Amino acid sequence: MAANYTEDDIKSLDWREHIRMRPGMYIGKLGDGSSPDDGLYILLKEAVDNSIDEHIMGHGKEIRVTIDEEG
Repeated sequence: MAANYTEDDIKSLDWREHIRMRPGMYIGKLGDGSSPDDGLYILLKEAVDNSIDEHIMGHGKEIRVTIDEEG
């Protein structure tokens, strides 16, 4: 690290760049999908949990989850 740290040393990122550069800050352990606490499953669980909460509050009659193997 440089001895003289200045404002020029700071890189400003938009939110997408920041998430791509440091995904672990947002979803935890990235992993390879082999463990239930991998970030992939955390994201999926959060989406399903939020959908269930909205349904319980009376927003919508059905929750559909579709997983496409093709990507």
